[in-house]
Amino acid sequence: MERKVMAELVQWKDKKNRMPLIVNGARQVGKTYILKEFGASYFENTIYVHLENQVAVAAIFEGDLNPTRIIQYLEATYNQPIKVGKTLIIFDEIQSSERALMALKVFCEEAPQYHVVAAGSLLGVAVNREKYSFPVGKVDEIYMYPLDFEEFLWAMGKRFFAEETKSHFADSKPLENGIHQMLIELYRQYLITGGMPAVVRQFVETQSFIDIVDIQSRIVNEYLADMAKYATASTSVKIRACYNSIPTQLAKENTKFQYKVVQKGGSATLFGESIDWLESAGIVLKCQKTTQGLMPIAAYADLSDFKLYMADVGLLTMKSGISYPTILSTIEQDNNFLGALAENYVAQQFKANQIPLYYWKNDNTAEVDFVLQTDSGIIPVEVKKGKRNKAISMNLFSKKYNSPYSIRISQKHFGFDNNIKAVPLYATFCISK
Repeated sequence: MERKVMAELVQWKDKKNRMPLIVNGARQVGKTYILKEFGASYFENTIYVHLENQVAVAAIFEGDLNPTRIIQYLEATYNQPIKVGKTLIIFDEIQSSERALMALKVFCEEAPQYHVVAAGSLLGVAVNREKYSFPVGKVDEIYMYPLDFEEFLWAMGKRFFAEETKSHFADSKPLENGIHQMLIELYRQYLITGGMPAVVRQFVETQSFIDIVDIQSRIVNEYLADMAKYATASTSVKIRACYNSIPTQLAKENTKFQYKVVQKGGSATLFGESIDWLESAGIVLKCQKTTQGLMPIAAYADLSDFKLYMADVGLLTMKSGISYPTILSTIEQDNNFLGALAENYVAQQFKANQIPLYYWKNDNTAEVDFVLQTDSGIIPVEVKKGKRNKAISMNLFSKKYNSPYSIRISQKHFGFDNNIKAVPLYATFCISK
């Protein structure tokens, strides 16, 4: 399955001042798969060490962290030569071994000629909880996310549609209506499948939504198991409660995360640590409120006010229990949760493009779904689930902060009118910071 992150891995491979690489990301986003593909495609051989499962091999890090000693042990264990520039060494689930994490620093300082890459699903959680000494300044880092919509199109054999979308995004000219409608249909399918590789692969093979539910349920169960494994018993209960509340939080008219929804009398003191855990694990996406449409956005963030989205829209669909026919229907419906799915989808595409997530709300009732910081100014973004597109709040924001233009994401065609760039939902992946 083709992933955009492969280009980043190749760039790292050829980097002059290369350091050991850490590939971060939530469970099941495809880190192990892509690293093995990277090794098979660009190296003569690969040494793969799973630090959780291969306990005997992982024990090598309990001794001297001298790189020569580690290399010799790995060669003997796997009966393969480790050649500089021709062998990729992968340490998977590195969050399970503090000593292995420390070894990356030693490789950086004493043996930078080797290609060493580590993958971690809960590294942020482990570092915070166990007080690991993270090798700051001694590693390169890449973050992996679920497949974005363009990668979904590639997996579905629709690369032509992806290229056409990018071309029409650039000039804001409408696509041929038949292609537009097919892309809207594919967008609706993506709301159900999401971007988890195992789910997408199953859907590509069967073209059926029936079997993917079991895979999505398994992924969620793995997340729940991690909550119990990497948190104390009392904290684990709170983390699970916050996670399970997300569909309800997004179904509200006011989608701001409210602790009282998790538990009556809930507060940041009670649940703040749980939110941090979920974000560190890559399971949720946090969209912070900004009080001003001024640069830099981060300087005006209200840290007490935020929205929480799931990192994968398909998992939100599954957990919410919304019916597939409701999502797939071509008839526009007054269903608020369809709007929540569209917002979550946009947040997921933005995050994959490394766009920081912020939304704006004034002291009254005006609210803009997302705001982007660009070199030319702050751009307001409104997300609509269908074709009805009143944009009162967006217009208010644009006038107040003199935005160079606005973006409206909906099921309508591409266009540019009244200083509003119309972007179809399926083209969100084209928007960059």
